[in-house]
Amino acid sequence: MSRRTEPGQRSRRPTPTDDELVVGSLGGSTEAFRLLVERFQRPVLSVIARMVGDRSLAEDLAQDVFIKAYRKLDSFDRQRKLSSWLFKIAHNTTLDHLRRSQLDTVPLEATSSHGDDSWEVLPTRDEDGPERRAEHAQLMSGMSAALGRLPPHYREVLVLRFQQGLAYHEIAEITGLAMGTVKVQLHRARKRLAKELAEAGFAPPGRWQEEKPRKRHKGSVTTGTGDP
Repeated sequence: MSRRTEPGQRSRRPTPTDDELVVGSLGGSTEAFRLLVERFQRPVLSVIARMVGDRSLAEDLAQDVFIKAYRKLDSFDRQRKLSSWLFKIAHNTTLDHLRRSQLDTVPLEATSSHGDDSWEVLPTRDEDGPERRAEHAQLMSGMSAALGRLPPHYREVLVLRFQQGLAYHEIAEITGLAMGTVKVQLHRARKRLAKELAEAGFAPPGRWQEEKPRKRHKGSVTTGTGDP
């Protein structure tokens, strides 16, 4: 027995997959590409904004990224993750801009003032009181300022790892670095960030603190190639 649709009630369409949006876009569907941009615009913009420290500039660069993606979409390998492919285009586009303008370190207060680009590594809970929320807001402001004092390549690996949740091999693919180099850069970036936070009077959040080396048991061999 088929379910009746009440008057004025719309049937929900299933959310298209990334691959379906790619296929639709390649087939000439402007709606499919609009949905693709809508799905990935925020993470792409966030990564760029953290690298250049200027929200308006980041929006312009993000627009360039999606224009390039549209033009190169027929070369996209559909066995890969679409997000990683877009992040790679964003990485190259932003680095090209930084090289041209010779930007190194810029403040991030402008990007952190926008609610949709906050560095939420320590989300507040509903039961947290006003004092706890004020401390959280202060720490997030300090985090953004500390990130702004790091070189762009350190900011990028931190954003990709901790804000976007990418694995080491995905960051390596995006940046073109060897996976071992990615791990070294993350280690140095975290250490530098912790130093900046400490000098500003903040204790770094637990996930940003230096990881203690694993104890090696007798007879065991540590390869150091793990990729969570």
